[in-house]
Amino acid sequence: MLAFLAICAIYLALPRNLVIGPIWLLPTLIVVLLVPTVVSHRVGRQSLNRTLGFVINGITTLALIGSVILLVRALPAHRESPVQMLRSGGLLWLTNVIVFALWYWRLDGGGPTLRQKQKKFGSKSFLFPRFIDYLFVALTQSSTFGPTDAPVLARWAKILAMVQILISLTIVVLLISQAVGVL
Repeated sequence: MLAFLAICAIYLALPRNLVIGPIWLLPTLIVVLLVPTVVSHRVGRQSLNRTLGFVINGITTLALIGSVILLVRALPAHRESPVQMLRSGGLLWLTNVIVFALWYWRLDGGGPTLRQKQKKFGSKSFLFPRFIDYLFVALTQSSTFGPTDAPVLARWAKILAMVQILISLTIVVLLISQAVGVL
């Protein structure tokens, strides 16, 4: 829940020209969907909880990709200051890390609820059980453009890692080109 709220805060900090739709739309959707997600978890409706989690993850992923596309389109126009563009790129990079950490956490071993229920704290996809571990993998993959100390074993995880790395690489290349252009 904190990760989704962090995404809301980051999204609100982006310039309006890097946001699809009204600035309040994504944070409102996330908060509105988090309420039934939390309630369904507390009352034991795990399939509804899982579905809502996928919906929120999907919405945040689409918003991230949309904002990266808008960043790519905004660079040649030079409407924003270089500092603002670098800040925006950094915020999108951080969002990329959080979004994909949530995907890994939600998909690995059937998701957090199933892992807890079955008392399986390892998985066939990664070698760890806690959200901080998934956040670490997402951060290192976005920083190094590849897996580091946690081998990616499942095909779905490899596909997600490739998407995450492509998004991160796009952001970083744009930031470097913007910085070089300023010099």
